[in-house]
Amino acid sequence: MGIVNVTPDSFFPASRTEATEQAVNRGRELFEQGCDVVDVGGESTRPGATPVSVEEELARVLPVIEALSQVGPVSVDTKKEAVARAAVAAGAVIINDVSCTLVELAGELGVGYVAMHSQGDSSTMQLNPTYVDVVAEVVEFLRDAAQRARAANVSPLWLDPGIGFGKTVEHNLSLLANCERFVALAREYGAGVLVGTSRKRFLERLGEQALGVDQRLEGSLATEAWAMAEGVSMVRVHDAVAAVQLRELLVRPVEEVFA
Repeated sequence: MGIVNVTPDSFFPASRTEATEQAVNRGRELFEQGCDVVDVGGESTRPGATPVSVEEELARVLPVIEALSQVGPVSVDTKKEAVARAAVAAGAVIINDVSCTLVELAGELGVGYVAMHSQGDSSTMQLNPTYVDVVAEVVEFLRDAAQRARAANVSPLWLDPGIGFGKTVEHNLSLLANCERFVALAREYGAGVLVGTSRKRFLERLGEQALGVDQRLEGSLATEAWAMAEGVSMVRVHDAVAAVQLRELLVRPVEEVFA
């Protein structure tokens, strides 16, 4: 899943595409680079991000979705029902919902759905994330989401543990270390798992020195490789060329890759 941020304030400056034409060109490029889905968002969900109105979000994403849906499968990254409805009408085939509140809407509209776990909202989620057992709590949250999705006849469905959304570095690493539990849960419900680690802040603390967002490609690829190897079915990425190459190395026989 390639990322198109039609925003001025997403956490990775290189991913920002404020103008419609720039966003459409970026989405086309992602498809050309091998992405299976392009995820279009008009409101940043990074910690501390400023919310935008429904009207502003619609103005940002609808023309981009209309254009890109003619090229390949498009998801809309939103937590607003009005935006999700309009995006699907414009051609989106997946609702990627960080709030996990739109599952019944996905069933009503007959589109795919990404159910993500988060703790708090953008203004509060990184102030003091607290869990007794982060893995167990996220598993149970996603189990409930999967049950709601199946009751609403949602298909296809992905479960996302929400790396970076109300979690400390240690929480994020615990979730990644237990990818197989999320994969097993998803299989119970005929679903897949989506993981998004690309360029995120927790990667800055994995080396001896703090790594800025422009220095996190290697950490992104390492965590994406781990997720793929553990059975995760989709990764959400900024760096499509590198991620697609990684996928090819992991899923194709070595003899074929180096023939």
